[in-house]
Amino acid sequence: MVDPIDNIAYQARQGSVAAIIQILNEKLANSGVRVRAVFEDNKLQLLCEAATVGQLDQTVLVERVKGMLEAMSPRNIRRVSMHSRLVQEQQLLWLDEIRREPDNLLWSQEIRLRSPNPIQRWVQDMKHNRSSTRSTLPKAAKKSDQGFWRGIVGGVSLSLLVVVVGWAVSKWLGLGWADQVQTVLTGESELPEEVEPEVEPEVEPVDVLPSEPEVPQPPDPPAFDPFAQAVVLAQQAADAGGEAQSAAEWLELAARWQRAADLMNQVDVDDPRYETAQNRVLLYQENRQTALAEAGNR
Repeated sequence: MVDPIDNIAYQARQGSVAAIIQILNEKLANSGVRVRAVFEDNKLQLLCEAATVGQLDQTVLVERVKGMLEAMSPRNIRRVSMHSRLVQEQQLLWLDEIRREPDNLLWSQEIRLRSPNPIQRWVQDMKHNRSSTRSTLPKAAKKSDQGFWRGIVGGVSLSLLVVVVGWAVSKWLGLGWADQVQTVLTGESELPEEVEPEVEPEVEPVDVLPSEPEVPQPPDPPAFDPFAQAVVLAQQAADAGGEAQSAAEWLELAARWQRAADLMNQVDVDDPRYETAQNRVLLYQENRQTALAEAGNR
């Protein structure tokens, strides 16, 4: 299948705000900075929050975020309005909040992204399309091979079953064909003995119905993997984020992000992906809050 990281990067290039938030939060997690974003007034409104002022150094953070956005080169996003403040919980409508109380911000700055190289964007999109196409081919080939060998094995099994049943019936009826079959099967060869001819009783022919071929049992269902399920659901939510328009669609999107966060929270502590899962829980909850904010603005 397509690498989830590559798929999210592709969604970010297409202008998905949810995908942009996810990438920025993953890359800024080690510095303790959390990002919220919404596309409004033909520009990306970006809010950076952290626990301390030192983590929100304007010179360092602006250049770092600008470099990340230019590397993503999101479609139709060239203007970005960055804001920063100390972290505040349960602030869903943060854009309205900072407009009402701009004094709570540490700083604000407008930045403009460089136009991406169209050839480079085309090459990246082609690589993504080729990898998506290749991921479907091995599955089809594998299913075809399995069907072919299953048919061969089934045919051979049915043929052997018919031979054995025919031999058993012939043996029971006293026909010489059974001895010939037994000789062939055992590899033994005996000289025919002279015997007095016997009058064989007339026996009504018995119709031997071939046994139905054994139906292969379906494979055991794969074990439940909450991490993989959450990644798939997050991809679907990121895809839908680029097309959501109405308040109902954004509320549905928020529910998907919450479901993805709940699945990530089910990853066992002994799982080597546990730390990554916990980071994703926070990230998906942020995306849910962004979707709720979008629903409130509609």
